[in-house]
Amino acid sequence: MTADLTTLRWLIDMGADEAIGEGPVDRFALPRASASAPAAASPPVPEIRRAPPASAQAVPAPAASPANVAMTAAVASARALAAAATTVAELEAAVAGFDGCALKATATRLVFADGNPKAKVMFIGEAPGADEDRQGKPFVGVSGQLLDRMLRWIGLDRDSAYVTNILFWRPPGNRPPTTAEIAACLPFVERHIELVAPQILVLVGGASAKALLNTQEGIIKLRGRWFEFTRPGLARPIPAIATFHPAYLLRTPGQKRQAWQDLLAIKRRLGGA
Repeated sequence: MTADLTTLRWLIDMGADEAIGEGPVDRFALPRASASAPAAASPPVPEIRRAPPASAQAVPAPAASPANVAMTAAVASARALAAAATTVAELEAAVAGFDGCALKATATRLVFADGNPKAKVMFIGEAPGADEDRQGKPFVGVSGQLLDRMLRWIGLDRDSAYVTNILFWRPPGNRPPTTAEIAACLPFVERHIELVAPQILVLVGGASAKALLNTQEGIIKLRGRWFEFTRPGLARPIPAIATFHPAYLLRTPGQKRQAWQDLLAIKRRLGGA
């Protein structure tokens, strides 16, 4: 018995600490496998099913945020109201009754348009400022005075041109328009263009040019180039050109040379000398 315990301790010390059978196996007494005997069949390897890449998996659409839902509803309402307007006066009344743009709650008054709606040239700027908010007309502040001088350089004035913005209410502090604000007002702007049907469309500033040309290019690249503005409600495409905003020219007078070139291009398009 003592010899058995000694052997067991020796086995444990050698690492044999787990029994795999009830009795010992004499490996020398086992018959040797014949070289010609077929090898035992390997157990079948289970099939590994790989998950499809993330792009191929069905990913549930993210829940619409309240802001996106509100913007979608505002745009749908604006489209319906704009489509129902058959004159510029009706369109102005539709904009006045529209509550889908939050700027209406903070602005003093609606700033719709100024000038002659039957003019050959339609200027579309960005948004009203403080002076425009007080008077209810676009481009009446310092930048508006510069615009009037620019018009006179090519033989135009408020009686022979038509002026509006892509927003009809002043953003607080003259901050840049948001995507939601532009989206809510854009159906009215597009219908405005359809009703006026000018010979030339002048997009004043980057915000106006990006929104109406549906591009992300900046005003530096867009200005001075001619585009075709098309919409289903237009009888024909309207030649459109982008130029710098007068407010930008007041801050960067070195760009007035380029603006002057744009004005000359507009005059040539109108058939002027």
